[in-house]
Amino acid sequence: MAANRGVLFDVDGTLVDTTYLHAVAWWEAMRQHDHDVPMAEIHRAIGMGSDKLLDHLLGDERDQDQDERLNTAHEILYGAWWERLRPLPGAADLLHAVADHGLAVVLASSAQAPELKKLRAVIGADDVIAAATSSADAEQSKPAPDILQAALDQSGVDPAQAVFVGDAVWDVQAAAKLNIPCIGLTCGGTSAAELTDAGAVATYDDPAALLAALDDSAIAKLF
Repeated sequence: MAANRGVLFDVDGTLVDTTYLHAVAWWEAMRQHDHDVPMAEIHRAIGMGSDKLLDHLLGDERDQDQDERLNTAHEILYGAWWERLRPLPGAADLLHAVADHGLAVVLASSAQAPELKKLRAVIGADDVIAAATSSADAEQSKPAPDILQAALDQSGVDPAQAVFVGDAVWDVQAAAKLNIPCIGLTCGGTSAAELTDAGAVATYDDPAALLAALDDSAIAKLF
């Protein structure tokens, strides 16, 4: 495998069907702390790290002393779903196909380490994953590019020979800061139009749809 060529994958909402579970967990966590935020607004912020998400939804004028309690509440509420998490259609098959073409498969996740371990088990493609990041690997979360840079550093992938696959506008924005083309998947609940407007080079419904079109996709340029 040519280690300098590879595909970086977001995980939540891209490979595992978690976006709406995160939205519900954040909604309930905020309700518990007297913040009444519409769920649609929360959904649009999923993909940011918790620090940026709270800034985005509650503003920097909020009582930031509550942040740790909000994060803990979210983690507990979301954790209740761990045993029922499901991969999105074609997730493992897509990762295997990318690896079969001689490309490094890299997970660019900002999940905490225990959660990442669970997500990897749900995907079921550890045999082809060359590297994977967690929240500990980046100072700032998306849309900052730190987690993508960490993924590049860990895997040895050249950003000029990389493609990123994500499901949120924050993924597209983070990739743009490193001049990495981003393919958008709509299975996280963000529309193709929104992803395209943010700068995605192409959009597909889910990993299975990208796999079906792999030879005509931006990833094929790396073969």
